[in-house]
Amino acid sequence: MAKTLIAYFSRADENYFGGAMRYVKVGNTEIVCNLMKELIDADSFKIEMKEPYSPVYMTCIEEAKKDLRSNARPELVALPESIDGYDTVVLAYPNYWGTVPMAVFTFLEAFDFTGKRILPLCTNEGSGMGSSERDIRRACPGAEVKKGLSITGSQAANAKGAVQKWFAANGLN
Repeated sequence: MAKTLIAYFSRADENYFGGAMRYVKVGNTEIVCNLMKELIDADSFKIEMKEPYSPVYMTCIEEAKKDLRSNARPELVALPESIDGYDTVVLAYPNYWGTVPMAVFTFLEAFDFTGKRILPLCTNEGSGMGSSERDIRRACPGAEVKKGLSITGSQAANAKGAVQKWFAANGLN
């Protein structure tokens, strides 16, 4: 039987919502992942940095930009022992400077995704998927990277219908 893993990076604290800053206890990407868990039977794994970015939004984005420019691979709190038992990985993340957060690359490069299907989901406030689909393909040679789903972060709590439709289009229901 096919098994699915939902692997996600999400950031709480101060976030940007359509022109304003707001403090949140649960990040937008995690909100969407919680909706996913209501829709499909899947294991989940939260990608967490050992040294998280600042809780202050403007400082966080500068730290993320610095990591992107230096092609950093931040150390993670943990990794799954293996992804061998999964044929599909739903990879969810916020758009950081037009791509996935560098911690997501740390996760991706820790495993061989050959023969696996990756479904990217990106939360953002209008910047869409950026180059993330292409960048995931580059990081995961041999994987089938499907067309991603872009979710407006400030609308994350209302994304269940869009996620359900995307899952159905990809045979996950």
